[in-house]
Amino acid sequence: MAYVSVPKDLSKIKSKVLFSLTQRQLICFTAGAVIGVPLFFLLRNRIGVSSAALVMMFVMVPAFLLAMYEKNGQPLEKVLWNIINVLFLRPKQRPYRTNNFYAVIERQQNLDKEVSAIVKKQAVPRRQESDSGGNRKGKPHEPQRKVRAGQHTLSANVGGRHLSHRK
Repeated sequence: MAYVSVPKDLSKIKSKVLFSLTQRQLICFTAGAVIGVPLFFLLRNRIGVSSAALVMMFVMVPAFLLAMYEKNGQPLEKVLWNIINVLFLRPKQRPYRTNNFYAVIERQQNLDKEVSAIVKKQAVPRRQESDSGGNRKGKPHEPQRKVRAGQHTLSANVGGRHLSHRK
């Protein structure tokens, strides 16, 4: 009786297209041959057959590597991109940072308290409804001073006292 070995992990099996090559391998080998073979025929009369063959091999090797090399299920271009990221693009030291959800909630509560305090300060009524004469809190009405052009008046309400300063 004939036995056939069946791999346990079927995700690593790739479908073969032609000559037991995958589509990726077929495309890369064809690209390498399209670039390397004409280069060989152009250079063999100028630099010799053995030198032209070496140049052809050096030109075709990257295409063959792209077709065949695979590490941890990743093709060569992904491996090279990861190496470039680690060595040149990303920072050398990466500090460990956590996203503490409770700190976010605490910051939001503090902001809510601050906003409510600002709203309460602005919600203080300017005049009371019972005051008919325009006086505040039963204080006698003060006549407004006329300010001439070029004069500046600074005023503030500190602790229930009205302070003003003229320049």
